[in-house]
Amino acid sequence: MYKILLVEDNKDIRKMISDMFKIKSGNGVFLDTASDGQEGLEKAYENTYDLLLLDIMLPEVDGFEICKEVRRRSDVPIMFITARTGQEDILKGYALGCDDYIVKPFSLPVFYEKAMALIRRSKGLIRYNTLTVGDITLDPNKGIVTLNGEELNLASKEYEILKILMENKNSVVSRESILDKVWGYDNSGDIRLLDNHIKKLRQKLGVAGSMIKTVVRRGYRLEVQM
Repeated sequence: MYKILLVEDNKDIRKMISDMFKIKSGNGVFLDTASDGQEGLEKAYENTYDLLLLDIMLPEVDGFEICKEVRRRSDVPIMFITARTGQEDILKGYALGCDDYIVKPFSLPVFYEKAMALIRRSKGLIRYNTLTVGDITLDPNKGIVTLNGEELNLASKEYEILKILMENKNSVVSRESILDKVWGYDNSGDIRLLDNHIKKLRQKLGVAGSMIKTVVRRGYRLEVQM
């Protein structure tokens, strides 16, 4: 049985989510709840959970602070439930170590599947095929990238960008699509952020980095000779 902590001050939302998990999981999930940030933080300290679901705007202690404190001692998956869609909030959440966002109002079935996917991923229950393009090999199950057999030290965002490009080799991937998949939002105004990560990725790949082509006004393509 998986154990999830939901920290949400709106009792109607708490009940809605609780009912949904009970119906869809049967006896497979125990959903613990807290109505304010202080209670949520205390429960997170006192118990072991498979997933934390945190509202951002909470009485006593906000969701950001809970995430920050939990990350000092745990890698438990964290998903924010929020009505706040500002770019700064999203970036702050990821910087503090959250794994995903869902924005109110949301679809209950989508919310459930996102939550369960985070748990399965954290426990290694999802297996993916190894990707190989030229001299680059990416193993999604171990989170390792090798170049000519030598492991590369990539930052998490560089890894995610490379994975997307390898999955779509010889196809153009738009900047907006990469921003959405890697950072969790679609904002073409942040193309400089993405471009800087692409630059660093190319440098780390050395000669193989030349396979990453910039397609003007469209995005990027990992170009492989067939």
